[in-house]
Amino acid sequence: MVLAPDTAARGAGRQPPWGSASPADGTRHDLAALTSLQVLRHLDTGPRGLTEAQAEERLVRFGGHTIPERRTESWPRLFGRSLRDPFTAVLLCLGLVSAAVAAWGTACVILCLVVVSCALRASGEHRADRSMAGLRELVAATATVLRRAEPDGAPRLRDIPVGELVPGDVIRIGPGDLVPADVRLLRASGLTVRQSALTGESTAVTKAPVDAPGPPTLSDLSDPFTPSVPSAPSYGGVFAQRHLCFQGSSVATGSGTAVVLATGAHTRLASASRGSLPPRPPARSAFDRSVHGISWVLIRFMLLTPPLVLMADAALRGRGVETLPFAVAVAVGLTPEMLPVIVTACLARGASLLARTHQVIVKRLPALHDLGAMDVLCLDKTGTLTQDRPVVHRALDGEGRDDPGVLRWAAVNAWWTLQLAELPAPDALDEALLDAADPEDEQDDGVAALPFDPVRRLATVVVRHPRRLGVHTLVVKGAVENVLERCVLEEAERARLLSLAARHADDGLRVLAVATAERPARARARACASAHSHPYTSAHTPDRPGDRAPADERGLTFRGFVTFRDALVPTAADALEALGARGVSVKILTGDHPGTAARACRDLGLDPGEVVAADRMDALSDAELAETVWRTTVFARCAPEHKARIAAVLRADGHTVGFLGDGVNDLPALRAADVGIAPRDAVDVARESADVVLAEKDLTAIEHAVTAGRRSSVTIATYLRSTLSSNLGNVIAMLAAGLLLPFLPMLPAQVLAQNLCFDAAQLAFAYDRPHPDVLRRPTALRPRAFLRVITGFGALNAVADLATFGILAPAVNGPDGMDAATVFHSGWFTENLMTQALVMLLLRIGRRTAENRTTGHGDRRLPGPIGWAATGLAAAGVLLPASPLGPLLGLTALPLLYYVLLGAVLALYAGALTAVVRRAAG
Repeated sequence: MVLAPDTAARGAGRQPPWGSASPADGTRHDLAALTSLQVLRHLDTGPRGLTEAQAEERLVRFGGHTIPERRTESWPRLFGRSLRDPFTAVLLCLGLVSAAVAAWGTACVILCLVVVSCALRASGEHRADRSMAGLRELVAATATVLRRAEPDGAPRLRDIPVGELVPGDVIRIGPGDLVPADVRLLRASGLTVRQSALTGESTAVTKAPVDAPGPPTLSDLSDPFTPSVPSAPSYGGVFAQRHLCFQGSSVATGSGTAVVLATGAHTRLASASRGSLPPRPPARSAFDRSVHGISWVLIRFMLLTPPLVLMADAALRGRGVETLPFAVAVAVGLTPEMLPVIVTACLARGASLLARTHQVIVKRLPALHDLGAMDVLCLDKTGTLTQDRPVVHRALDGEGRDDPGVLRWAAVNAWWTLQLAELPAPDALDEALLDAADPEDEQDDGVAALPFDPVRRLATVVVRHPRRLGVHTLVVKGAVENVLERCVLEEAERARLLSLAARHADDGLRVLAVATAERPARARARACASAHSHPYTSAHTPDRPGDRAPADERGLTFRGFVTFRDALVPTAADALEALGARGVSVKILTGDHPGTAARACRDLGLDPGEVVAADRMDALSDAELAETVWRTTVFARCAPEHKARIAAVLRADGHTVGFLGDGVNDLPALRAADVGIAPRDAVDVARESADVVLAEKDLTAIEHAVTAGRRSSVTIATYLRSTLSSNLGNVIAMLAAGLLLPFLPMLPAQVLAQNLCFDAAQLAFAYDRPHPDVLRRPTALRPRAFLRVITGFGALNAVADLATFGILAPAVNGPDGMDAATVFHSGWFTENLMTQALVMLLLRIGRRTAENRTTGHGDRRLPGPIGWAATGLAAAGVLLPASPLGPLLGLTALPLLYYVLLGAVLALYAGALTAVVRRAAG
């Protein structure tokens, strides 16, 4: 049925019949704690479901079962907000001032750069704000519901759109179905549910109806094939409640009947859109922090420069407002106005290369820089380090010795279970057993099979050997406690075997026990087998939970244990080693058992050290957690808030944090990290919220992305070092010359022409390929250290400028003042462009040579794009004053002696700059 828009809007805001269902108030928890009969009465429904009239009335009252959309800001509003960025705001102000003093060329260039920068940023934020639309992809399209036409009518099953579900509906779920809402189980048969998208648990969870539920127990949380060992219930125990299933999970095996408790905005899945996803992270990313710190220092210089120039000229030379264009030109000269273009070009080129060669999609360009600066990577275990399937580790007898016979019996059980039982899907442990052994070589014939179910926690098959007429063999495998209690054992021996199995479980292995028994053949075996029943069991009806266990599964002979570990991702070990070599520390944040996570680390050659569980994290302050996080590798039983808190603590401690996640439970951490990473097969909302998307959940792709990020970051840093040091040196020299000379040291048109030449040459940085040696460590732009470097280089550049003034002093003191000013302008113009060309080369080559000193293989080849650009810049400095454009700019040709003296100054400058670069690198 379809509601009118106004009706749906009125219903959407009302509360369900049991009150608010938000996770914080606990109301839904109280409802879930009632008995099944009390729940049905509270919802005014029954086992036969609602009538059509009741469902229609509730749909109008409560609204459709849809996940609410978060309102997104419009693109124009995001564009306007981008103007509040400090660096962009200053560029805009300088552009407006340039227009006010009729410097139209400068104004147009600056304003175009501002528009492009703001448009790119607004587009990225607008795309990120649409990420919540992906939540709808986790919702099933239809649901099988029990409805009645009349109150006294017979119920019938119908498939209806999920949007028409209402609280109180009784639904059926089966293998492969998505759970359409938050529900309470009324009946179930062999039901297991995968809820990794919500919790991060790697294995399917057993679900069963409980008439009077209490707090979750260890048996609710443990693997059915692993001995119960102490473990901390995760997520406050709500997802571990056996009688509750949640929207966003899927049915792995079995079937069930359930009553709908919550729909729409009141489901657990919808709560992620309210509490787990802030519009943006509370702290800026590494790239934003770096650029913001550098920008504010430059802003102070740019705001101080024009007033200083005006006041100095007015006090010492009597010049007034006529020096305003020069003062604005000096401030523009200090500005790296090509920064938006260079940054965008470098990051876009790196992102394009990653997409073409490694199928890595960078959705937010600054995230590529954050990848290069990343020194901590947080990730889950399942699907990243391990595959979501088990493999056989060992087969052991009762003494803990290897015994292939145990594996053979377990594989026989698995083979005939698959052959004779009607299973909706093969069990993962059975597939692992069949991969490790070949039961088809056995001569036993299958007679009957009783597959595993969550109540018995056993799987039993009956086989016969052609040479042993009249005798059948029962082969039983299953949970350790359930098998051992059916074996003929002394209590001390049973306790010893339980302890042995628990030690293997503590080591992160899943354990199942295997037992056999000989029984006389029965005449009705074939008939029972054809009916898919067990010929050696008493009647067992799912609706009668008090039935005793099968009688013939008593008095068994214990054979041994089979242990399983998670299958490792083949590339994980090499990728972890490569990330470690690049200075990236890996933190594993998983919802799994601590022993399972530690075992995976050891199998990969990674020392897990002490594993910290979620309950211990809850007892630590942020300062204590920061200290614990840095010395800990594995965090187990992590809820979404634990993952987000660890990422936030690492960021607050000065680290650049990446997070790799693929589920709804990973959303808070994806947003809290500097860079969120998700695989292509992640749930849609996680993929849309991430900054980087991988074609496969493979750490090797992340290592390639880190390399690409560092390549772009090194290029941007080299550009900033060269342009800011040159600009700072020129500004210092201009201020000094303005105080010493009777005329302006450079005309505004000459300043802007010089900037135009330098800006054009700097485009070559977008195509530079840094040396591999500089990519071995994180490449964050540390504002204080960075500004110290450019201050030193800028001072050296200013010394070269002042030395050039000494060469040009005779022209200044000559009889013809106008000619003296022209010669001075021309000489300084040429020297400026040539020193800038040297800076481009030496800050790039000198750094690489210094990096290679420790390896002994210095590479002194000229970098192609930068070499050609520097050569062109130097040629422009020499040729432009003597060209036809020279007189238009107030420049003139210089005598040959000047070039000889200038060559000596440049040689000394190059030597000093190389020495400073090597010292800084050492």
